[in-house]
Amino acid sequence: MTGASRPDARRARLLIGGAWTDGVSTFPVYDKFSGQEIGIADRASREQVEAAVSAAHRSFTEHKLDPSERYRILRRAAELIEQKADLLARTITAEAGFPAIDANNEVARAAQTFLISAEEGKRLVGEVVPIDGAAGNAHRLAFTLRVPRGVVCGITSFNAPLNFAAHKTAPALASGNTVVLKAPQATPFSAALLFEILLEAGVPPGHVNLVQGAGSEIGGWLVANPAIRFFTFTGSTEVGKHLHRSVGLRPMALELGSIAATIVCDDADLERAAPRCANSAFRRAGQACTSTQRLLVHEAVFDRFLTLLVEATEGLVVGDPHSADTVIGPMIDEAEAQRAEQWIQQAVASGAHVVVGGRRDRALLRPTILTNVPSTTKILCEEIFAPVVSVIPFRDLDEAIAIVNATPFGLAAGIFTRDLNRAFLAARRLHVGVVHVNETSSSRVDLIPFAGVKDSGLGREGPKYAMQEMTEERLVTLSL
Repeated sequence: MTGASRPDARRARLLIGGAWTDGVSTFPVYDKFSGQEIGIADRASREQVEAAVSAAHRSFTEHKLDPSERYRILRRAAELIEQKADLLARTITAEAGFPAIDANNEVARAAQTFLISAEEGKRLVGEVVPIDGAAGNAHRLAFTLRVPRGVVCGITSFNAPLNFAAHKTAPALASGNTVVLKAPQATPFSAALLFEILLEAGVPPGHVNLVQGAGSEIGGWLVANPAIRFFTFTGSTEVGKHLHRSVGLRPMALELGSIAATIVCDDADLERAAPRCANSAFRRAGQACTSTQRLLVHEAVFDRFLTLLVEATEGLVVGDPHSADTVIGPMIDEAEAQRAEQWIQQAVASGAHVVVGGRRDRALLRPTILTNVPSTTKILCEEIFAPVVSVIPFRDLDEAIAIVNATPFGLAAGIFTRDLNRAFLAARRLHVGVVHVNETSSSRVDLIPFAGVKDSGLGREGPKYAMQEMTEERLVTLSL
């Protein structure tokens, strides 16, 4: 990479075995608000992908790091992320379209992800197995070890270009593995900057390798390589299912799509819930798998809550993400904004009512609140991945839970209530991986176990839990 300090003059090269390498061709990367080209990224050939995996495998074999060394390196990486926070945030704003408030938050979270991984790497242990309690085995001891798998392949998405790369890379390194990361085409610079930081922090050069290119092409080459022992993927359910079918018996973790819902009960603190729901639906232009797409509100408070939600939404500044006041920026490209706009129009043609928003200017889609949305419309049956929320009335909690559970997805949900019985009922019956009480579906802290069910994925993220996925549990017995 050029090492340029400005996000408008850069090139993201491939990193293979510690060397920044030109690809077989390049592709442009655009500012998501202005549409202007901000740099280029290198596209890897199949031979270069193979070389990256080989470098990772060789480094795993030849350069073992003990837990204290991993801790020192990852802690240093966290410090460097904090030191370079301004550059990283400006890069995220340019290539992903995130306003400063979200870009700065992502940088802070990435630093925490590395720091948490460093700490958890010192505590990665197995357990004692009470084998001496089995008849005839009183003379034996048994315990398990956590053993690194080898080469970990991370494939990330554009909607958290730095922190997704951190969540794939930091736990893998902390648990003794090496990494090949496939960065998104739309947002390659954040990952390239991160890998520069990792080399500066002292990661052995072959431990981290970075490739870019079309996912359908690069992904196929990575899956076909038997030296990769674990896959961790964030992206669409369709692609995740294809990867799952393709990798055979090799383990993997998949963070996939959702139609996330948040429930607002009649006893909820509406003044607290409304701005949180607006943020959950619209921040990052709704481009998060946990963004609230369905907002279920008890009919007794529906009108009052809708008024508060509209007020909160209209208070969000929409526009140029480079402006300090902006809260909602553009979607990842104009084609995606057009698609979401078409979904809104289809819903309106079916009887839905646009309460606020619905307008588009290039890639900028205004935050949109819909009511009276027929349950069979695409906007309620598929993940829209845009700043659009449908507000749905319900009569009782059983009905709301049934609506949430009716989709093929199950990533995260939120519920606002003052009643602990309702809260625990929802926690037990909502068929999702994560339930947030008095927070929205998009609430996330990086140290928590994060996992979906049904078509929303398998395996767990969060450094401690990802490290368990990225290691093998090996049983050892001793006869005394």
